[in-house]
Amino acid sequence: MRKTVAFTTLGCKLNFAETSTIARMMSERGYEQVKFTEKADIYIINTCSVTEIADKKSNQMIRKAIHLSPEALIVAIGCFAQLKPHEIIEIEGVDIVLGTKDKFKLIEHIENFDLRHDAKITSCNIDDVREFSPAFSSGQRTRSFLKIQDGCNYCCNYCTIPLARGSSRSASISSIIEQVREITSLGIKEIVLTGVNIGTFHTESHQNFFNLIEELERIDKVVRFRISSIEPNLLSDEIIELVAKSNKFLPHFHIPLQSGNNRILNLMGRRYKKEFFENRVKKIQLHIPNAFIGIDLITGFPTETNDDFLETYEFLEQLRVSFLHIFSYSDRQNTQSVNLLPKVSSQDKNKRSMLLHQLCEKLHLDFYHKFENTSEEVLFEHTISDGKMFGFTRNYIKVSAEADEHFINQIVAVKLLSTIKNGLMACEIDPKSE
Repeated sequence: MRKTVAFTTLGCKLNFAETSTIARMMSERGYEQVKFTEKADIYIINTCSVTEIADKKSNQMIRKAIHLSPEALIVAIGCFAQLKPHEIIEIEGVDIVLGTKDKFKLIEHIENFDLRHDAKITSCNIDDVREFSPAFSSGQRTRSFLKIQDGCNYCCNYCTIPLARGSSRSASISSIIEQVREITSLGIKEIVLTGVNIGTFHTESHQNFFNLIEELERIDKVVRFRISSIEPNLLSDEIIELVAKSNKFLPHFHIPLQSGNNRILNLMGRRYKKEFFENRVKKIQLHIPNAFIGIDLITGFPTETNDDFLETYEFLEQLRVSFLHIFSYSDRQNTQSVNLLPKVSSQDKNKRSMLLHQLCEKLHLDFYHKFENTSEEVLFEHTISDGKMFGFTRNYIKVSAEADEHFINQIVAVKLLSTIKNGLMACEIDPKSE
């Protein structure tokens, strides 16, 4: 009888790509995948540790797996597993904890594990991690997350990711193109290029991220590419200009800002000032007026005053981006910001976060309103609920239309109607598409 395995993934798109790849490897080995809410012989939890909340969620999912099936083999991988393996192994019921170097050798560890013996940690010195392990997601036919890069050399003062994933390393362009062809052979219409710090993509032959997207632009079969989060200092004019002219690379940017105050940016160890960030946004808005621009923010960083926060808030108001991804600062072990004083109180962090979320709703709604009663192309997703199907425009507007399975995983011309609520817009199918 085939052994059953269940997966759950926390955190970033990169984690989802890696979980999906491990799941395919296990399927090829003869394991049967079941839902995480079902009883399984093996549970694999791909953890995240980007914030204190992520740590807690990782712990919760590990304990949930143990509760679902106390006799099952419980395996933790991912960033939390690399950073705090001994904390995880102390949870009664956990069997295997694998660090960054060993997660893609998971099958070997599972098949060699003896339940009669104590739980096992296979950790590693992150400085020894040099190998790039390719990965892409294939769970949904409409979109795939393709890992092109891993690790980070930036070492921002609040971030543990370099400690969890190691130094920057990349795939070769030829191997990425091969994977793109494999992904499209599955009927997938959209590929999201992902990594820890994709702008640092580099090959042994000194090719960079721009060289990669130039090559991908030349591929015939792929319909759409999205660029995931890219650092502002690595978002060059030539990248913006290529996206502006491209029919394949979509007008959608995700750029980490973190603060609109230069003193705080300096304390964070960021590599730009807010004026440079503004220049990047204005460059996009000039060349690609319909572009969706999402940005990351950390509020409540140590020493951030009310005046510092107001400067950030006013900067965002005039910048007119499309969406804000807001994180409240939390101390992370082994980072420099742990020692920065004074700390911002939880009450102030919550208040600032609430104000930023309100601003985000306004900015997002304003962006949607600009495109009411215009025509766009939408890639419709699998999700059908209450007679509606959902999809995304090229510039990442989520739409709702009357369900018709004929249009699932198809790129369809639509007319955008009114905004139903923040984050969703009604549309109707162009009759010529039917």
